[in-house]
Amino acid sequence: MSKNTFGKNLSVTLFGESHGEAIGIVMDGLPSGMKIDTDFMNLQMDKRRPAGKISTARHESDIPEFVSGVKEGVIEGTPLTMIIRNENVRRNDYSSLARTPRPSHADYTGHIRYSGYEDASGGGHFSGRLTAPLVAAGAIALQMLNEKGIQIGTHIQKLHHIEDRPFDDLKEDIEAVNKKLFAVLDEEKEKEMIQLIEETAAKKDSVGGVLETTVIGLEPGIGEPVFDSLESILAHALFAVPAVKGVSFGSGFDLADMYGSEANDTFVIQNGTIETKTNHNGGINGGISNGMPITFKTVIKPTPSISLKQETVDVETMENTEIEIG
Repeated sequence: MSKNTFGKNLSVTLFGESHGEAIGIVMDGLPSGMKIDTDFMNLQMDKRRPAGKISTARHESDIPEFVSGVKEGVIEGTPLTMIIRNENVRRNDYSSLARTPRPSHADYTGHIRYSGYEDASGGGHFSGRLTAPLVAAGAIALQMLNEKGIQIGTHIQKLHHIEDRPFDDLKEDIEAVNKKLFAVLDEEKEKEMIQLIEETAAKKDSVGGVLETTVIGLEPGIGEPVFDSLESILAHALFAVPAVKGVSFGSGFDLADMYGSEANDTFVIQNGTIETKTNHNGGINGGISNGMPITFKTVIKPTPSISLKQETVDVETMENTEIEIG
């Protein structure tokens, strides 16, 4: 039985394949009465659309269509269904993938998991194409959070060996980075990163990086201990993106190099509220928010769809072979 649903109070169910008729998502548990800001949603979708030489060659309009749960632009409260129609569909280009799986893709594992009945075209249900409906659903969630004073910002903290500057003035930096299509705070580092991507693509290769996210305005007391900790839930959602291979909160793995006296975030009274002097724990203690900014980093692996010739196997003949992605 396939499991493609995440969440309890608000759940999302993802469906579709990369080169199928459409991809989409169902959101269940939304409160009724909120008018969807379509301009805001389009802005978020624009950030995902390919641009120039640094993105995928596949171009799609990616316009979400509301199938249910929305009346005259207002959320009804019943299950909201959005679909995004696939236009650039090329099933025949992937006819050999069931036999010769691409390295670091889900071609082989999907073939085993679904006993050969999977749609292998472009990665099928495992494709990064499925992040499009996630972005659409995220735009609705972001609008809800913004109305409650909760803001989220993410920048490319590191691309291969090039590092962006860290978040400084959180509110100002979040607002600035959320307006950008290429989410980097330092303009000079942005130029270096784009140049590196283009040079690497010219060599038929790819690079990975690290995203840094900060959340401000979240009140203390959100989360649960143990299995439903705030870290657990966030990590569960983040790992739904196929390219994510690591998540760390606060100072993350750097905590291993600290003494307890350095890693502890001591409490202070600041302007009549309880805060911590530092934020090595990323705004979370015991799985519950403490009122400080929630901070985490996400490792994104290099795009596995590269044009270099690579070694693989033929699962039918059980022989070693090579593959070259056009």
